[in-house]
Amino acid sequence: QLQLVESGGGLVQPGGSLKLSCVVSGFTAKFYAIGWFRQAPGKEREGVSCISSVGISGYYADSVKGRFAISRDNAKNTVHLQILSLKPDDTAVYYCAAYWKPYLDVCEVVSLAPYEYWGQGTQVTVSS
Repeated sequence: QLQLVESGGGLVQPGGSLKLSCVVSGFTAKFYAIGWFRQAPGKEREGVSCISSVGISGYYADSVKGRFAISRDNAKNTVHLQILSLKPDDTAVYYCAAYWKPYLDVCEVVSLAPYEYWGQGTQVTVSS
């Protein structure tokens, strides 16, 4: 059973930055594609970024391109999401999730469907 734990959220002023982390345990992360999703109050959960198991390519939702950067360190079973130029609309609970996709440089950034394992989320609040 894979476990994912997010950290790094907090209260940030508009224009600020955060680095979210997702630590994977229970099995080696290198066989899993990892995605980041967010859910704002009253809204559906949406995908913002994902990274393939081999970590070559990251994918981004159009709404965050240019401001979000995903990376992974398989030796540390950790995936990071760097968020720049934060906006109030970025306020949400951010979740990382994983699904089995070994050796392929692909991942799903939009649909929640393939993701089998989810963390509990970390709150990001952007406000002055």
